Amino acid sequence: MNTLIRNEKENEYREIEELTREAFWNKDVPGCDEHFILHNLRKCPEFIPELDFVAVVNGEPVGNIVYSKSIVTNSEGVRNEVITFGPISVLPSHQKKGVGSSLIMHSIKTAKDMGYSAILIYGDPRYYSRFGFRCAEKYDICSFDGKYAAALLALPLQPNAFDMISGRFNECAAFHTDEARFNEFEKTFPIKEKSITETQQEFRLLASLTY
Repeated sequence: MNTLIRNEKENEYREIEELTREAFWNKDVPGCDEHFILHNLRKCPEFIPELDFVAVVNGEPVGNIVYSKSIVTNSEGVRNEVITFGPISVLPSHQKKGVGSSLIMHSIKTAKDMGYSAILIYGDPRYYSRFGFRCAEKYDICSFDGKYAAALLALPLQPNAFDMISGRFNECAAFHTDEARFNEFEKTFPIKEKSITETQQEFRLLASLTY
């Protein structure tokens, strides 16, 4: 399968939001809100258009990854900029075929070439370790509430990137969903059935591993 990776076009925004909804529906929770997060991210000053990539197969978008700027604040109040990717979305029909890996590897290389220092994400270490991500505790980085989390992962992009970066990680505000606004946004999409899945149990377990 030949996959083309290119920047997303503005006239594709709605299509990619629909793609994201399909990719995440019932995966981590009944339904999903990742398409709403994506919609809001593009309006934020932290959004990085140069790292907004679409995976195309046979002329059709099948995946997407976006990046935004985040902050790690140390105990003295010093703020250091890092970047965060997500949502990363692949249509169910194209999952487990290397599309997600292609998006991640292409975007990591581009981010490194652009001079960004490090990437922080929330994700499953069993998957993201293959790209070099390690638990952020290794670099004394915790979540915004001061807890270390198994799902908080870090990847240096430059030599000694974490020598000066430690503390509490804070994502862009777009990752925190306003329920009322989300419900209005969701009404613009076709109705889909929500259900309980095994992947949701795994997600809850991983999210609970804080200390």
